[in-house]
Amino acid sequence: MSKRALITGITGQDGSYLAELLLGKGYEVVGMVRRSSAPNNWRIEHLLDRITLAPADLLDQLSLLRLIDEVRPHEVYNLAAMSFVPASWDQPMLTGEFNAQGVTRMLDAVRRVDTSIKFYQASSSEMFGKVREVPQTELTPFYPRSPYGVSKVFAHYITVNYRESYHLFAVSGMLFNHESPRRGLEFVTRKVSDGVARIKLGLANTLSIGNLDAHRDWGFAGDYVLAMWKMLQQDRPDDYVIATGVSHSVRELVDIAFARVGLDWQKFVRVDPALLRPAEVDHLLGDAAKARAELGWTPEVDFKQLVEMMVDADMARLTAASAAHRVPTL
Repeated sequence: MSKRALITGITGQDGSYLAELLLGKGYEVVGMVRRSSAPNNWRIEHLLDRITLAPADLLDQLSLLRLIDEVRPHEVYNLAAMSFVPASWDQPMLTGEFNAQGVTRMLDAVRRVDTSIKFYQASSSEMFGKVREVPQTELTPFYPRSPYGVSKVFAHYITVNYRESYHLFAVSGMLFNHESPRRGLEFVTRKVSDGVARIKLGLANTLSIGNLDAHRDWGFAGDYVLAMWKMLQQDRPDDYVIATGVSHSVRELVDIAFARVGLDWQKFVRVDPALLRPAEVDHLLGDAAKARAELGWTPEVDFKQLVEMMVDADMARLTAASAAHRVPTL
């Protein structure tokens, strides 16, 4: 009998890579989607004939109960969230509703319908925020520096609470930044790869960046979804840091991206103070030793390969669009 998985946030970067992974392992995949006037399915367009999409909303408890009851998944991957950190200052209440209470609603739906369902919660390196130690491990205290980070800390602990209180197989993956050609254009890595491609193709003249000195531990989303799956295949539920263990600055990101197309970044990049965060997270660096030892997980794509993959993809996309005399927005 094939396993059935429910993925919330299936239209996002991680959801699309996870759906591909699970389909490759013979899973039946159901994706939860919110009803919207303009479906955002570009990341899963190539999968639509192999997956099932079902309507529900993290803000609506009854819709979640009905969905879990109808689908009866063996595994639930809760990836849906308000995921863009800067926007969480503009909409702190809504961020909390989705990222904190939304997780509680999902966990409670699982608890009420079938406690044998395994549950994965997408935790975040942003929970470490103003870091207490470098690198960060599963035992590093949290100190979130944004409404997004705060909401993720709540979600993390409510997942632990349901695991301990109701004996659910519920785990959290504390994923550090993970990127891909499917990353949204609002994120700095994709903003850079898209901007570089536009400058190279004569579609733009400059690229505006906030903090060039911010450091992140960046990995490839395709590698990181494998860790999610591995967490739910263990004998007992536990939480894991998923990271490369190597930190890079935004300046390095920009340098590699422009070098890929043979350009000097200093001629095109403009630092814009308006793009700085109210409270910056300075040095996120993850230690995934526990995941390596217990899950047998290691990242395969390094930082340079990742940046070049993203630049190449945006060059191909924009070149094709220019040939068709139109430049699409995603």
